[in-house]
Amino acid sequence: MAQPVKSDRSQISQRLKVRRALAAAAMELFATKGYAATTVDEIAATAGVARRTFFRHFRSKEEAIFPDHDDTLVRAEAVLEAAPERENPIDTICRGIKEVMRMYAASPAVSVERYKLTREVPALREREIASVARYERLFTRYLLARFDENSHNGDEPLLAEVAASSVVTAHNHVLRRWLRRGGQGDVEAELEHAFTIVRSTFGSLPVFTGGTSGGVAAAPPSAAEVATAADGAGGEVLVTVARTDAPLDEVMRTIELALRDCRR
Repeated sequence: MAQPVKSDRSQISQRLKVRRALAAAAMELFATKGYAATTVDEIAATAGVARRTFFRHFRSKEEAIFPDHDDTLVRAEAVLEAAPERENPIDTICRGIKEVMRMYAASPAVSVERYKLTREVPALREREIASVARYERLFTRYLLARFDENSHNGDEPLLAEVAASSVVTAHNHVLRRWLRRGGQGDVEAELEHAFTIVRSTFGSLPVFTGGTSGGVAAAPPSAAEVATAADGAGGEVLVTVARTDAPLDEVMRTIELALRDCRR
């Protein structure tokens, strides 16, 4: 039984290898010859494969410049499916979109060159926009499944779409700034700061409790939300709320935010 599994993994690995070789060839040719002057035959030849092999992996030459979005979308969806039941759904989709940032951060030099090309070639820019829309649709569907359908007078689809779009927009804002800097800087810290702003706006939208009563409750506290309790008139006691599986740096940011709010 083990042999077929090894075979499947080998085929997947080979497929990814060919896709990345084709993408690298496309980027090289687009940069040296220009997008319009580059043909599919030239991309295939540069990658060392036949023309028909190219079309097994990509439908067009502009699609070859974004070889990893399909796999990244699958990983983002897996994050949503495996989310803890009580996790705030805004936190969940923030974790999901981080899969996109990891894709770009895995190869900064390639990502920067890809960014430059998309700025110069309208067809590539349109392809990039289409990829972004796929993530927004995925997150919108997830939020719609979690929001209380009677909480906002029929505006739940609008809220879900706006919230999903805000998470993706925050991610893309940070990503573009990072790419313009040549892939330099602490992009994860910048991304978390952007998500904090989104969470403060959408993190308390009502969601289904998931219980048997069918009732509805406010969303569980997000990683950036806090609860404070005053100890008498002095207010010396501070209580913060964070997920038990949250990274230490995220917990520390939660505490810092709580202290900042208390001192205002």
